[in-house]
Formats: sequence, C-alpha cells, structure tokens
Amino acid sequence: MGLKEVLEISKPRIVVLLVITAVTSMYAASKLVGPELSLTGLFHIIIAGALASAGSSALNHYYDKDIDPLMKRTSTRPIPSGRMKASHVLIYGIAVSVASVVYAALTLNWTSTFFIGLGIFFYVIIYTVWLKRNNSSNIVIGGFAGSAASMAGWTAATGFVPPYGIDLLGFLVGFLVFVWTPSHFWCLAMKIRDDYAEAKVPMLPVLIGMHKTSKYILVNTAILLPYSLALSFIPNGLGIVYFVIAAASGGLMLVYHYKLTKNPTSDFAWKAYKVTAPYLTIIFVAIALDAAFHFRF
Repeated sequence: MGLKEVLEISKPRIVVLLVITAVTSMYAASKLVGPELSLTGLFHIIIAGALASAGSSALNHYYDKDIDPLMKRTSTRPIPSGRMKASHVLIYGIAVSVASVVYAALTLNWTSTFFIGLGIFFYVIIYTVWLKRNNSSNIVIGGFAGSAASMAGWTAATGFVPPYGIDLLGFLVGFLVFVWTPSHFWCLAMKIRDDYAEAKVPMLPVLIGMHKTSKYILVNTAILLPYSLALSFIPNGLGIVYFVIAAASGGLMLVYHYKLTKNPTSDFAWKAYKVTAPYLTIIFVAIALDAAFHFRF
C-alpha cells in the first residue's frame, strides 16, 4: 500500500474542497458572529476536516468495490485494479474516520465535532450504503454531507458560545452546498451516463434520460441562484461583496444550464460541469471576503 494509493482512496480534491468550505466558514463566522478567529482552531478544523473527508472517501471506495470494475471511470481505482486489498482500505477508512471525530472532540468543541461526525454518517451510510444504489434522489439527499463540513467550520468558531448550537446564517451558508450539489453532480452523471447504466446505479440520466435531466439541472440552478442571493437580505446576513460574486457566478451557471437543455449531450454536460465545479470554492471564498470587508445594503 503506497502513498499514491492512499491519496487516491482519500480523494484529495474532495478533501481540499471540503476543507476550503470549512475554513472559509470558520473565518466568516469569527468575523460576523464572533469570537475572534483562533489560528490554533483553524489548524484543528483543517486536520479534523481533512481526516473526516479522507476516511469517508476510503469507505466509499470499499463499499463500491463491486461496481467500480463495471464503470470505466472507476475501474482503475486501487481496489478493482488490485493495487490495494479491500480489507486494508476498510481498516484505513474506519481508522481515519474515527480519528477525525476523536481529534475534533479533543481540539474543537462538541457542536463542531457533531457536524464532522454527521458529515461522515451522511456520506457513508445515507448516501453510499442506503441511497446510491436504491433511489434516484441519492445525490440530492446525500449532498448534506458537504453542508456538514461548512457547518463544522462555522461552529468551530461559534460553538463555544451559548447556546452552543448553530445560528441561522451558519445553517443557511452550509445549506448552500446542499442546494448546489444536484446541479453539479447531475452534470457529471450526464457525462458518464453509460457507466452508471452499466453498473445499474439509478442516477437521474439513467432513469429519465438526458433531456429531462437537463431540465432538472436548470430548475435546481434556478432555485440555487435566488437562494444564494437571499443570504444578503436576511437579518445580520452577508453583504455586497458576497452578493456581487454570487450573482455573477450563479448567473453564469444558469446560462450554461439553460444551454444544456438545448444541447443535452454528454459533451456539453461536461462543459457545464466545468462551470459548475468551481462554484463552491468561489462562493465560499466570497463569503470569507465579504466577512473581511463587510458592507451591507
């Protein structure tokens, strides 16, 4: 089991994305809600978040070991290619997931620890084990796993303050990930529809076709855009910097997803995916910038 294989089962791109959402959320919460950001706390959320993402991704690799060989995109993963034993991936996934929760409990606070554990549970149990192979709403509901990363970061800053829960803005910021996920993942599912059909995974394009799926993507993005903008108009919400960036990035997604309904092919779905994928990073960096230069309407 080499470093390359360990990194591969840890899905480093997802680790980086979720750590960015957690870190920017923590920074924004410290500026908008308080208390002041602790660099030590920032370090701890990076470690706990990275471990949680890596561990749950490895467990996803382990559980999908029977269908990965059926799909071109996943057939070269460490388990189906024979580069790692399934038992080793399972042990690694469990150990790293447990370590993330224990680390968070020792270094952060109980609210943040709860959301880290919830994220692992949603991705591994709710999405991978329960929904992925059984329900077309798999990625819609499973998308909350990403929301949990943002909420863990937000409460890493605010969770020491009574009543120790998550405030409305923190929840709504985290819920952005949930609302964004279907548009993002359905574009990918359109690109690799044949893979999912071969593995009998009930992704939307497999069940209802490419054209109808493109309409679902457009509707979802049409919900995402006003939802994201509304965060600038709630009491004690975000400000002008965030609003401008959210309007531009969400508007670009909407344009591409409208074009996708006119050209619902795997090639154009891939172009739409490339527009959709950076959105989350852009929007959470916008949240952090808005907190740093906070100008309300």
